[in-house]
Amino acid sequence: MTIIQRPKKAQNSKAQNSKTQISTVPDSAKPRNSYAFAPRLSQTTQTSRADGEGTDIRPASPSMSNGSAASAVAARAGESTGTTDPALGAWVAEIAQLTQPDEIVWCDGSRAEADRLFRLQVESGQLIRLNPEWRPGSYLARTDPGDVARVEARTFICSEHEHDAGPTNNWREPAEMREELRGVFEGSMRGRTMYVVPFSMGPLGGSISQLGIEITDSPYVVVSMGIMTRMGSRALELIEAGQPWVRTVHSVGYPLVDATGIRREDVPWPCDDTKYIVHFPQDREVWSYGSGYGGNALLGKKCFALRIASQLAREEGWLAEHMLIIKVTSPAGRQHHIAAAFPSACGKTNLAMLRSQLPGWTVETIGDDIAWLKPDADGRLRAINPERGFFGVAPGTGESTNRSAVETMWGNTIFTNVALRDDGDVWWEGLTDESPAHLIDWRGEDWTPDSGRPAAHPNSRFCVAAEQCPTIADDWEDPDGVPIDAIVFGGRRASNVPLVLQARDWKHGVFLGATIASERTAAAEGTVGELRRDPFAMLPFCGYNMADHWAHWLNIGETLGSGAPAVFQVNWFRKGPDGSYLWPGFAENMRVVAWIVGRLEGTAGAVDTPVGRIPVRASLDVDGLDLTPDALDRLFEIDPDAWLAECDLTEHFFARFGGRVPAALTAELESLRYRLRH
Repeated sequence: MTIIQRPKKAQNSKAQNSKTQISTVPDSAKPRNSYAFAPRLSQTTQTSRADGEGTDIRPASPSMSNGSAASAVAARAGESTGTTDPALGAWVAEIAQLTQPDEIVWCDGSRAEADRLFRLQVESGQLIRLNPEWRPGSYLARTDPGDVARVEARTFICSEHEHDAGPTNNWREPAEMREELRGVFEGSMRGRTMYVVPFSMGPLGGSISQLGIEITDSPYVVVSMGIMTRMGSRALELIEAGQPWVRTVHSVGYPLVDATGIRREDVPWPCDDTKYIVHFPQDREVWSYGSGYGGNALLGKKCFALRIASQLAREEGWLAEHMLIIKVTSPAGRQHHIAAAFPSACGKTNLAMLRSQLPGWTVETIGDDIAWLKPDADGRLRAINPERGFFGVAPGTGESTNRSAVETMWGNTIFTNVALRDDGDVWWEGLTDESPAHLIDWRGEDWTPDSGRPAAHPNSRFCVAAEQCPTIADDWEDPDGVPIDAIVFGGRRASNVPLVLQARDWKHGVFLGATIASERTAAAEGTVGELRRDPFAMLPFCGYNMADHWAHWLNIGETLGSGAPAVFQVNWFRKGPDGSYLWPGFAENMRVVAWIVGRLEGTAGAVDTPVGRIPVRASLDVDGLDLTPDALDRLFEIDPDAWLAECDLTEHFFARFGGRVPAALTAELESLRYRLRH
């Protein structure tokens, strides 16, 4: 969590009024470690916090009903909140009037604030504090079994016209959806605290960065946003200075007081069976209801940084993509930055934190999940990681697969749905070669190796600050971004796609990105193992028509011209006839990265094939690998009949978008067919 304090301002009675936090809950009803820890004052008294933590408090009359108290909270939110921005204050008041919280807290991003919220959640049973000897400053959350993944079927894009959302998004008419949302959000925060969370996606004040506000009733979301974004007073100051910002609203959908004033007990993971993840791209707004899980609730992540930002990027001439960024230094001492798009659970985090086993090569981490890429004044594509932390999949992450990730999680980490060891530490499948003799699984039940079920949920997560990563690059927070030399697309394919190939040019590279396919993972709803198209690894995340996204990429290529990055495709997951993987993967993927960099430096050879340029055998370093010549041949085998069948599938996929598919991509498809037949 960033340790940032909003600068202390000269205070008089008027200044105190402008930074007052409102409370309508009697002291006796408040949790011992909530924000309500100033002495109770008379209703007409106002005060400024004396401890310099940037939070003021003014109680309301205890005689008010729930409805009238909420109205009072909302009415005063615009005149006595933690902001000097009237528009922001009015918006917070509007949301408070709708959701009827007991209390409004303006978050400052301080360590003291985070500590209070962690204590609050431990005491309420919403978090388990891990053994500080093994995992200092770390906590475990267990979600409701029905709230464990993105809910793509309940994720909506509310553009003005349905064709602007496209066939791969769930579209709803904006006015109708707003009315529907008003019905579920009305009173959704009764009995709870509303947190106002200002944040920056990207370095504060950076030329590619964007600002946002998330309103939420979940302290789990607040502390997670403190890790994943630059959250707090400094972001609020930029908003108050006039910078544009995105509005996001979140509620777990589990009010503690009903409309008649009857209170119910809270639960360890509040949520609702009915969920909404709703985006209004033209209005720069996100509304999320009913889920407390990661991407559904941490609205700066997929919702803002991809779905809303992709629309922003289209309008402003840049790219918001589901990509990692790494910095690779070759034995020649030359540095290259590579952005790579992979669907979930296809090795993206492992590549982002790759440790080279090849002499003379080093790899450093810029980002593991999202990249914002923007042409600079010199015609180069520069990129930032807009996030401040990692929200990674735990299962499969271990010493033998991703030592950097394991070392990053030494402490100060929020784990969700992993297993709890008897010694107070955590465990998940793949962390160690052998499982412990006894665990408490992600549901809170006893577990042994003979239980016949996973101890950790397949989509269990870790949330940790990127600055703790031992491979983090020194330029990872460059406010102007890093120059991108290569773009890589990857998926999980058992056949057809070679280990690595290079696109002939930018248009061919866009075609490769548009035709990515991968097996469905536990991060999304559906049948695990089912093959699905995932163009640019953006299928669940593009905020507008995917065919228009491809056209936007083509336009960016025209802007970049000869300065455009080289484009590659990789596939670590090709299998042999016996069903086993042909390529060892993990750290050995460095050999493929080395060939990519060799192409950039002009030291690695390639041969043309119908699908792209693949390595000359001698230019791919496989020394020391237990690979038979037959396995190497199969890794690069191109079966014309199988590829022609795939072309038919691609044509069928393109047909979903009607006439919006760019002519350049249909031409690439026909060119591929021609090369396969001749």
